[in-house]
Amino acid sequence: MVFSQPTGKNKQSPFGTSDDRRDPKTTFRLRPKDAPPPSMPTADDLIASSRVVSLPMRTAFRGITVREAMIFAGPAGWGEFAPFTEYDDAESRIWLAAGIEAAFLGAPEPLRDEVDVNATVPAVAAADVAEIIARYPGATTAKVKVAESGQTLADDVARVEAVRDLVPTVRVDANGNWSVAEAIEAIAALGDLEYVEQPCRTVDELAEVRRAVSTPIAADESIRRSTDPMRVAKAGAADVAVLKVAPLGGMRALLATAAKLPMDVVVSSALDTAVGMSAGVAAAAALPNLHRACGLGTGAMFVRDVAEPFAMVDGAVTVRDVAPTADLPLASAERTQWWHDRLRRCHALLVG
Repeated sequence: MVFSQPTGKNKQSPFGTSDDRRDPKTTFRLRPKDAPPPSMPTADDLIASSRVVSLPMRTAFRGITVREAMIFAGPAGWGEFAPFTEYDDAESRIWLAAGIEAAFLGAPEPLRDEVDVNATVPAVAAADVAEIIARYPGATTAKVKVAESGQTLADDVARVEAVRDLVPTVRVDANGNWSVAEAIEAIAALGDLEYVEQPCRTVDELAEVRRAVSTPIAADESIRRSTDPMRVAKAGAADVAVLKVAPLGGMRALLATAAKLPMDVVVSSALDTAVGMSAGVAAAAALPNLHRACGLGTGAMFVRDVAEPFAMVDGAVTVRDVAPTADLPLASAERTQWWHDRLRRCHALLVG
């Protein structure tokens, strides 16, 4: 099996895209700068160059205090395979496709050298907000986690107000944890927001909330974990699409999805290492239309990363290739074997 560059209208693959649409409002072309695509690497090829890392985090995020990931090398650089541990193999294989694309095809042609980035504020106490914001020098936008289990709407309001005192533009992310009624109540209580990301779980609920409020609604899980990423647009359920490289199958798949969506796009990370983050920054740098800060600053949440993290300067990060350092925080032998076994299963699904 080889990496394919499909032909025909609107075809998409985890390993590449083609685009001959005629809609002048959304079309763009991926510049054909790559050499002929290489053969699909075997699972043994990937494991041979791989490292499994265990990255301690400064603050719990998404319930995680240690982020595990596998990175591996190819002719175009390094790729990352790091689906969250609870994801099944069918979903995780798409993350593997993204890592293979990065290592064996490389990044698409950039349209800009820098990408504006938002600060990311976990569900911390309001008193801890200033310390978090200080990790994102020059940020003018912040994304704040809300609707955390065990916390109240009053906690969310206090956290958002503390952020708003320091950063002019605030967006929040509920990770689908509100009901429709809770979302409507919370949005009213939280005040002026750039948008609310994934207030509820389902597309129908997002559409219901969007009809009831004036604050823009953004979709994340409803796109990246859906068998039909376009359903959000068809249902009129969101004003903004939050797209992530790994869950969509790679940089080119993200660009192809963005080209079809009739809404603003924000590129975000999936708690990536510096290797995975390089693919996210590259995808954002290749988007023809990018109007909002991207969620590509989560490297600041790690105590240690696999390479020099993407440091913000004046609220932006610079596009660059990443190679891991020699001294990595490696996972245990048991966890390394777990990731090797997972990669083999996902690779079998991918090539099968």
